[in-house]
Amino acid sequence: MFHSRLHSFSRLMISLTLATGLAALAGGAKAQDKRQNTPGEFDFYVLSLSWSPSFCEEAAERGGRSQTQCSGRPYAFVVHGLWPQYENGFPEYCQRPSPRLNRSIVSSMLDLMPAPGLIFNEWDKHGTCSGLADRSYFETIRKARAAIKIPAEYLDLSQAKTVAPAEVEEAFIKANPGLSNAAVSITCNRTRLSEVRICLSKDLQFRACEEIDRRACRRDQVAMPPIRGG
Repeated sequence: MFHSRLHSFSRLMISLTLATGLAALAGGAKAQDKRQNTPGEFDFYVLSLSWSPSFCEEAAERGGRSQTQCSGRPYAFVVHGLWPQYENGFPEYCQRPSPRLNRSIVSSMLDLMPAPGLIFNEWDKHGTCSGLADRSYFETIRKARAAIKIPAEYLDLSQAKTVAPAEVEEAFIKANPGLSNAAVSITCNRTRLSEVRICLSKDLQFRACEEIDRRACRRDQVAMPPIRGG
């Protein structure tokens, strides 16, 4: 009798586990945008600006280094990417294989994105989802970056600085009329400021983005390493 009940209990637990798993899969499928990975069909962009000194220190700790970005002239904020987004979630790798990126475009973008590998990756993962040809996509990145003013205190940071993420956010809001707390978020790793992410409409106007804001850094303070060579 005991073994019969134990067997029945085990079967019940297996059934419940399978049902839970199927429900989770169904929920995940439901959460995915119906336009998922259709080029050109998205709601807004995120312009991601990476604090280069943090990236270079982390690369050095891992034993690797981007020679262009970390061994050349000093960089402050550089463009990580311009990412098409849905209100919930995002597309990626919308064309496989992706159209081949012309090397002249890569060379033309090194002033904003000082790592050829990054440029190729951003095109494959995000640019193919924009619905734009490669040259138009990178021209859009340039326009988006030109629309953002970097706060003066971060242009030539010669000494390490400890900041509150909210302080960096407010500095960007102050430097960019029309930008609000709902349209910008700061990301970090365990100890360092990583990126400033700014949400833009398809015509590159500031716009709110709740999901991006929910992923923001929750630390009270983070480090900003100084600009290399500074």
